[in-house]
Amino acid sequence: MAVFTEVSEREAGELVHRLQLGELRELRGIQGGIENTNYFLTTEQDGARQEYVLTLFERLTAEQLPFYLYLMKHLARHGIPVPDPHALAGSAGKDEEHGQLLHRVAGKPAAVVDRLRGASVLDPGPAHCAAVGAMLARMHLAARDYPRHQPNLRGLAWWNETVPVVLPHTTPEQAALLRSELAFQNHVAEGSLYAALPRGPVHADLFRDNVMFEDGRLTGFFDFYFAGVDTWLFDIAVCLNDWCVDLSAGAHDQARAAAFLDAYGGVRPLAAAERRLLPAMLRAGALRFWISRLWDFHLPREAALLQPHDPSHFERVLRQRVAHPPLA
Repeated sequence: MAVFTEVSEREAGELVHRLQLGELRELRGIQGGIENTNYFLTTEQDGARQEYVLTLFERLTAEQLPFYLYLMKHLARHGIPVPDPHALAGSAGKDEEHGQLLHRVAGKPAAVVDRLRGASVLDPGPAHCAAVGAMLARMHLAARDYPRHQPNLRGLAWWNETVPVVLPHTTPEQAALLRSELAFQNHVAEGSLYAALPRGPVHADLFRDNVMFEDGRLTGFFDFYFAGVDTWLFDIAVCLNDWCVDLSAGAHDQARAAAFLDAYGGVRPLAAAERRLLPAMLRAGALRFWISRLWDFHLPREAALLQPHDPSHFERVLRQRVAHPPLA
């Protein structure tokens, strides 16, 4: 969540007024992340202070953004703890009962959502992983009737487009792994097992820093701006590759993975095709983030606050997943 676009207190305050959220008291840029501009907003209304997050979208378009914002609203209405987007006052109507959730600030499309309580747990244990697994399954089921459709924009088609762009920045050994793994994933995606995988809206980026806990209790999932319709198994794999690996070596952590999968399966049991393709999808999740981190690291954009992630971490995870495929 870097700051690419500077927002003045006047601009932020005007939006807060249009959303009827009170008076702006503080505006603070958020450091971390690489996609959007984010600020914490503190407002005051009737003597009470509230916290929100203002996001300016740097890459996503006004045509793409309603999928994410209305998905968050849909999930919030179904009891999933996610940041609830705020609509322009008086904008609800028969075409959109939730009102206008997409706004404009500093010339960029923008949204304001509730700030979740708690903090991210960066050294999770099995209990944290179980909580995430169970909530992810609830989220998948809650989104089954979400009416909008948009593909995972960082899915297989994007991998095929982006690998040739990052190859010049890799060593011969890395390039060989990227090419071979991409070929493997294209082969998997053409098979009947892959076609049988259950699908629906997925978060697609549910890392440790995108989940909040407070007093040991999971208080929310956030940062849905990589979401899209994909296989639920891909979402599971992305989580396992972050929540259930050793960060220094990229190795699989069986205890945490078992806790995650048991809790997920207690809410939504995995289908036979999902169990068989889990090792391949773990490789897919590692490949996706290795490609994107190579892209962000070697082809960065300017930002006031920007810390691109180290691409080598997901190279290690991918090599571990290829050499030591875990059992579902």
